[in-house]
Amino acid sequence: MFKKKGLLASVLSLGLVLAACGGDEDAGTDENGGDATGGDTNGGDEETTEIEAQEWRFLTEETEGQVQMVYAEEFADIVHEKSDGQITIDVYGFGELGSEVDAVENLANGVIEFAIISPGFTGTLVPEGNIFALQFLFPDDLEVSQQILNESEAINTTLRERYEEHNILPLAFWTEGAMQWTGSTPLHNPDDFNGFQMRTQESPLILESYEAYGANPTAMSWGELYTGLQQGAVDGQENPLFFIEDANFNEVQDHLTISNHNMYVTMTTVNPDFYNGLDDATKAIIDEAVEEMRDRAFEIQEEQNGAALDLIEQATDTPTEVYELSEEEREQFRELAVDVRDFYRENGGDYAEEILDQLLEDIEAAQ
Repeated sequence: MFKKKGLLASVLSLGLVLAACGGDEDAGTDENGGDATGGDTNGGDEETTEIEAQEWRFLTEETEGQVQMVYAEEFADIVHEKSDGQITIDVYGFGELGSEVDAVENLANGVIEFAIISPGFTGTLVPEGNIFALQFLFPDDLEVSQQILNESEAINTTLRERYEEHNILPLAFWTEGAMQWTGSTPLHNPDDFNGFQMRTQESPLILESYEAYGANPTAMSWGELYTGLQQGAVDGQENPLFFIEDANFNEVQDHLTISNHNMYVTMTTVNPDFYNGLDDATKAIIDEAVEEMRDRAFEIQEEQNGAALDLIEQATDTPTEVYELSEEEREQFRELAVDVRDFYRENGGDYAEEILDQLLEDIEAAQ
């Protein structure tokens, strides 16, 4: 079971709670020198590990009902069940413990145990993580792309190690769906981006990607984005459909372009000092929950993105023109996007070239 909390002061004062192995200190011996719990001191029976009652914190970048929150709540339920009710996870949404960037610091410092972190918000800390900002890189088929996220050596070994250097341990990389564009004006070809004020995450590579189209990208927290779009501080933004509809961006944007130019990739992460300090039984519970949520995460985003498009198209009070790029139009963007890969190789950190080249091989093998 999960508990959703919003009391920052109490959370910051809590110490890191670690699981411990049970059985060693509490077990006695009978008069014949055997294990009083019925075990064999010579190792004949497997020793039982008991999970101590504990409470962990799991921070997401989204709000109640959105993909990350649903994921975290179901993850918490799995852990609670597998621990026989001994482990409770408190799930926090956007803004309850600071900004997206604050989440990274809180996780690395052990203020929280778990977080869903989007690599786009770690671009200055782990520049190699900007690879997910490269547009038209992954296959259009999201299921194939998720398979690549699950199995790619470039992502799950080389990139993962870069995060571990900063006290962030990725347990899984997964997609929240294809990215789409909204705008105050139509976005059908690169010329439409000329001078366009595009809101982005704080990622140098995302900025570079939109500059390649001729846009003027502006980094902005999503908490400020609705007002920014409404007042014209920015002309448009990119996000999966579920987020566009749930944040009501379609109310203040006249145009939605089904571009599928990228997919929103995020990470389930844990503080490595916390994780490595756990006993094997408790670690196993976490690992099993991560594996069970892989397919479930894909189902959650698929359900929410499909429903969101229907709601946007049916919103007659705030009509939004929905336009899907043709393959010819996508090719115009793709040609410009390919050149940005060289920028990543040169500016994406010491391992950028190795990661990109290996990932391209992984993508080719998956297709």
